[in-house]
Amino acid sequence: MNTTDLMPLPARPSLAQYRKQAKELLKSYKAGESAAVERVKQFHPRAKELSSEEFVLADAQWALARQHGFESWPKFVKCVEALLKASSPASRFEQAVEAVVGGDLGALRRLLGEDPSLVNARSPRVHGAMLLHYVGANGVENYRQKTPRNAVEIARALLDAGAEVDAECGAYGKDTALGLVATSIHPLAAGVQLPLMELLIERGASLEGAPGGWTIVPAALANGRKAAAVYLAERGASLDLEGAAGVGRLDVVSGCFDAEGRLKPGVPESKLLRGFHWACEYGRGRVIEFLLDRRPELVRDASTGMTGLHWAIVGGELEAMKTLIARGAPLEVENQYGGTALGQALWFAMTATNGIDYPATVEVLLAAGSEIEQGSLGWVTRQASASLATRERVSAALRQYGAES
Repeated sequence: MNTTDLMPLPARPSLAQYRKQAKELLKSYKAGESAAVERVKQFHPRAKELSSEEFVLADAQWALARQHGFESWPKFVKCVEALLKASSPASRFEQAVEAVVGGDLGALRRLLGEDPSLVNARSPRVHGAMLLHYVGANGVENYRQKTPRNAVEIARALLDAGAEVDAECGAYGKDTALGLVATSIHPLAAGVQLPLMELLIERGASLEGAPGGWTIVPAALANGRKAAAVYLAERGASLDLEGAAGVGRLDVVSGCFDAEGRLKPGVPESKLLRGFHWACEYGRGRVIEFLLDRRPELVRDASTGMTGLHWAIVGGELEAMKTLIARGAPLEVENQYGGTALGQALWFAMTATNGIDYPATVEVLLAAGSEIEQGSLGWVTRQASASLATRERVSAALRQYGAES
């Protein structure tokens, strides 16, 4: 179940209003209204199996409950009724969550002082997050995925009050606060990701994540959290081939191969493929060379939806791009979105706001002989979201290699 794209609940919700909404959803769905049909498809787990005639009020209620993050209509009703009482545990928990994500340290301390059990209470939503998980701004309801500048102080207050540092929630399966922080964009954007991770680790957080859950280093790499992955590796997180390749640990990578250059027994091929792609994205040149010496065909692999060259473009890693091109990387293979290497580079150059010099990736690809799709120059000049300087630079590069308006 989607635990993030959810509708918020007001502080004092109206159960009568939600019952009315369910009836309206039922009526709209049976009438074939596109918005209602899409809503049911997204939130009803059996939508594909039900015909319009079979869809009844209980189904509409179920979809509505899940749209708000609840597993069932009865659980949704129970929470709504509880929120009508300002002193109920559900109301106090919601207030505490708002204090956490809003950075209201005073309110959080007051609430914890009035009810110490809040610190390890769980959301009634399907993810079952505790207050400390909300610090990760990840996997919980999307309107609460935000990181205040004082997130470290918020987390410290929760830990001082007795929060379980490695408590699990079900946002993505089995998640810990450290894993959520390490893979989230919001703490990174707020400039507090590494300080938050440091605090959690100092308080005893496992570097490996929840037992039987996902491993944090590869997850950080897959989510574009390069610094977090490196930090965890430096702090002693265990590394498999995938993680080691992504953080540039050639000593660990080489240890996964035998003397004949074959993967050792027990090392999954999937780890090699993903590891190679992360090495490309994060510019791990020595790892790229090592892996291509043993498996030259990796340069054409697109098992993650993109080739290594596509991934090097994502990271803006020019030297990795040049290495891959020199080793035979295909320039015209399309990624999962239908974009060639140049098409992807142009898209990032016009739309990205992460500070990477994507026009330089366009220049590298053009110099290597990438084919210019007809209409590319005109498309670039129309991208008002990009700065004038960027558009002029990319347009000049395209014209240099024969593009016409």
